[in-house]
Amino acid sequence: MSPRTRRNARSVGRPKSRIIVVLGGASSGKSEIALQLAGSRGPRAFVATGQGLDAEMVERIARHRATRSAEWQTIEEPLDVEAWFAKQGAEYRIIVFDCVTLWLSNLVGIGLGESIILAHVGTLLDAMRRTGATVIIVSNELGSGLVPAEPSVRAFRDLSGRVNQCLAAGANEAYLAVSGLPLRLK
Repeated sequence: MSPRTRRNARSVGRPKSRIIVVLGGASSGKSEIALQLAGSRGPRAFVATGQGLDAEMVERIARHRATRSAEWQTIEEPLDVEAWFAKQGAEYRIIVFDCVTLWLSNLVGIGLGESIILAHVGTLLDAMRRTGATVIIVSNELGSGLVPAEPSVRAFRDLSGRVNQCLAAGANEAYLAVSGLPLRLK
């Protein structure tokens, strides 16, 4: 059996995943664009990384939930997103992962360094590819604003940019949300 035949034999019967990245600034419409790209065919999961640690965030989470129909199953997973995709991702046809920036903030908050976080990103992409689902990743584009005054904030912005580059490189499609409009990058 030739290498090409073996490769084709391995992929028979295994659904092919599709990964889409939607980047944008704060309130740019990226989450709404992700939901539009998701369509209405299910089963669908919304993997949320935000945590209601204060009143404003609790209200923000409630507003986000209100934008989704009851057909969406919401999974609140602030840290171990790659394990969720590996264990449960194959149960869904569509998965929206919103948002990478909060996930990074959560990982940095528990003391993980850049090299460990970047390894998590690689593991996450691998787990997403094995689901057979269309996975839509939402992330903030932090590099288009002012240079932060604080070194720790600059370091987070830079880490976020590197993570977004990894995700976009591993994605089938990438969009930039600007004023509620999607600009296809890839």
